[in-house]
Amino acid sequence: MAAHAGVSDSTVLRIWRAHGLKPHRVESFKLSNDPQFSETLEAIVGLYLSPPEHALVLCCDEKSQIQALDRTQPGLPMKRGRGASMTHHYKRHGTTTLFAPLNAHDGTVIADCKTRHRHEEWLAFLRQIDRETPKDKVLHLICDNYATHKHASVKAWLKKHPRFHVHFTPTSGSWLNMVERFFRSITVDRLRRGVFQSVAELTQAIEGYIAAYNENPKPFVWTAKANDILQKVMRGRAALKMVQTG
Repeated sequence: MAAHAGVSDSTVLRIWRAHGLKPHRVESFKLSNDPQFSETLEAIVGLYLSPPEHALVLCCDEKSQIQALDRTQPGLPMKRGRGASMTHHYKRHGTTTLFAPLNAHDGTVIADCKTRHRHEEWLAFLRQIDRETPKDKVLHLICDNYATHKHASVKAWLKKHPRFHVHFTPTSGSWLNMVERFFRSITVDRLRRGVFQSVAELTQAIEGYIAAYNENPKPFVWTAKANDILQKVMRGRAALKMVQTG
């Protein structure tokens, strides 16, 4: 750009800095085209901000394809002036899927690791939730639109268990599910730098992390109101329309 404009590199940098421009950074986004986006958004945010009495709001999802990665060389510990390092080369020892509902009220997590994530595993997990939650509580489950969550067998089971109420996030709206925040925490705090020589070792690490987490859980507090989110989405759509129409 400097060569094209006939100025120095420092001049270009000074202009970018003066206008707050950061061309080296690229952020991703995805606006939902779900025709029921507004209604679904209001229902889920309403559960977060004003949960019903005598009910639990459980944010549920699967974190699939968690790999048991074993590094081919030992990592180097951090020392003064240098952070810890680890080789990018690894061996794969299989994968597991973490099923987890996050209690939106107190932050506790019920979890189970399974080898697959079909509707059979989802049904088994629903039964686990049924066993491990107080029987006098109505359960509001927030889930995404993954096909296994809407399987005929799942619908039949839910019909026989009326205390379960499932709320599906809108398409391209997984950010509405607070369990994603927990998945980020376990990835950053335990999995990303982990060294696992088997799936069993990986599963043990996941279960150990969740056990420690549940000893002092910290709920993720939702603060954004539905109307504020809708306004932001509308601004995003307007900006996209301007780009598309030139």
